[in-house]
Amino acid sequence: MTSTDAPAAIAPAPPVLAEVVRSGFTEGHHRGSLVLLAADGSVQYALGDPAAPVFPRSSNKPMQAAAILRAGLELSGERLALAAASHSGEPFHLELVATMLAEHGLSADDLQTPPDLPLDPVAAEAYLAAGNVRERITMNCSGKHAAMLAACVRNGWDTASYLDPAHPLQLLVGQVVAEAAGEPVASLGTDGCGAPLMAIGLTGLARAFRSFVLAEPGSAERRVADAVRAHPEYVAGTRRPDTWLMSEVPGTLSKMGAEAVQAVALADGRALAFKIDDGSTRALGPVLARALELLGVDAPVVARIGRAPLLGGAAEVGEIRATF
Repeated sequence: MTSTDAPAAIAPAPPVLAEVVRSGFTEGHHRGSLVLLAADGSVQYALGDPAAPVFPRSSNKPMQAAAILRAGLELSGERLALAAASHSGEPFHLELVATMLAEHGLSADDLQTPPDLPLDPVAAEAYLAAGNVRERITMNCSGKHAAMLAACVRNGWDTASYLDPAHPLQLLVGQVVAEAAGEPVASLGTDGCGAPLMAIGLTGLARAFRSFVLAEPGSAERRVADAVRAHPEYVAGTRRPDTWLMSEVPGTLSKMGAEAVQAVALADGRALAFKIDDGSTRALGPVLARALELLGVDAPVVARIGRAPLLGGAAEVGEIRATF
């Protein structure tokens, strides 16, 4: 750089959403962006840059499930909830994935998910203790992949290339994401499970979830929202915050994504979305709980979700807490 060159502008750091407090000492911060929508869809509260595109990761799964329905696959109940799931790998999850595959002449060998252990630590310990190894069907996205493959069988589409971004099913997913978010897909990537991943802003993500709970009964979007809310244990698991929230606050649609993304819509159209910049899911609960409080949710489950203690030895010596 010469003496006449101006220094490059430095983007401001995202605001702190949560702090890590150990023994009364603040030892760390988690930054990010967040948006809350009022029941009428207007922005009620925002931090950071919620218009900037992010990869919603598994928070996009309700839109992917709606695209599967639009492709003509008949799914309902637990099967439709599992199509939108990041399941914990508990036995009832794996049994239904295997059933869904068999119903369409498919097997676990057709899945292109990476082999994995159950997402839930308790389920993973039991799985390993039984002598099992990493399998494609055990990966938390296997329900979505089973439904995608079934949609391909239904339409006579190639199953070997079902994860190709140019595949008819994935093109349909992109259309649904853009329509629901009310904005174009900003970037295309590859998710951890291998499926195409569409980037949108957090405001668009909150709009998408709001549109699902307010969609016309019988529409693909409303059918997904209704199935997920009726069977939250299939979307997550028995020990997961999404399940707790949807079970205890009627009408709520909730889905977390990897890299600390979360989207929620309440029955009346209030909605939220946020991403913690460093991807740390340990701060997700406290941030989600505080966002729900600001939306006016008053239920015991909020405190349960927000609790994130820090341990020193076997004793509780601090916490992760929201700062807004």
